[in-house]
Amino acid sequence: MKLQLVLRRKLCRTYATRLPQRPPYRAPDPLKNNPNAVSLPEDLTFIHRSPPSAPSPLSYTTSPASPLLHPEPSSSSSLPPLLRTDKPQSPRLSQEDLLKIRKLRVEDPLTWTRSKLAKEFNCTPNFIGRAAAMKVRDRKKVLAQRDEEHEKARGLWGEKKSLFREIAKKRRDFW
Repeated sequence: MKLQLVLRRKLCRTYATRLPQRPPYRAPDPLKNNPNAVSLPEDLTFIHRSPPSAPSPLSYTTSPASPLLHPEPSSSSSLPPLLRTDKPQSPRLSQEDLLKIRKLRVEDPLTWTRSKLAKEFNCTPNFIGRAAAMKVRDRKKVLAQRDEEHEKARGLWGEKKSLFREIAKKRRDFW
């Protein structure tokens, strides 16, 4: 008897076979039962839908009095206050100034750095980098000198700081 109950239980399904789905939407055919439809030869159908009301001359956008053609008045009271004033535009450098920048940069790139030249001529360091870029060999010398200075500074670090920096470097390598 018990064996029959176990077999019956295993032979019946206790779950849904598929998820329920709504049938796809089928829009009604606009040509059927349309009072405005006129059948034309060659299986063509013409449907005239009249507007709800006749347009007034003021409703056209080509009318000079149309409100659509006038810009909306901007009220500054609805805008939040400015966080800061606009940065004044620095004057453009003349050709003579550009030549002077390039000359100074070529003569002594260690003294006339990008930031010093930018302060001197009232422009950005990025502009100096583009207008008077260092030669590759000079840049390599400057970078080597900078790396030496950094190594000297690292030599003054304590054992603990050095250890933590090495661990962080190894962690970045394994990233």
